[in-house]
Amino acid sequence: MRDSTTLDLTDSRLLAEIQKDAMLTAQELGERLNLSASQAARRRQRLEAEGYVRGYTAKLDPARLGLGVQAFMQVQMAGHAPDSARAFTSLIATCPEVISAWTLTGEADYLLRVWCTDLAALNRLIHQTLLPHSTVARVQSQIVMDQPKTDAPLPT
Repeated sequence: MRDSTTLDLTDSRLLAEIQKDAMLTAQELGERLNLSASQAARRRQRLEAEGYVRGYTAKLDPARLGLGVQAFMQVQMAGHAPDSARAFTSLIATCPEVISAWTLTGEADYLLRVWCTDLAALNRLIHQTLLPHSTVARVQSQIVMDQPKTDAPLPT
């Protein structure tokens, strides 16, 4: 796999464009990059094959899906044995409300990003799913009031 330092300016611009709109055709991408459609398609395929592009997804509107509460949860584990970590990650893998999870340094061991229909659903996730789990010692949640900057593309 190439190192990011070997990306040329056109590769970087291509990655920026497909982060903004993954549905661009080779023709549209070529026009934006001053390349032929076939050159743009070959570059995109190469970047995909080399692992720079891990996949394509659609951004859905949470409100249209009835998801009214976004929150971040800091989870402190009861212990730090490898089997505890596996048990916890297995638990959160079964929770569709948990859309992202990170392991952290510091007081909290995990940071979870969750979407729930309402506060009652968030409360159930905390008190009926997370806290009863034997690996969890503490859950602290922060409810998102507004998101002034949406999830942005990665810098290229």
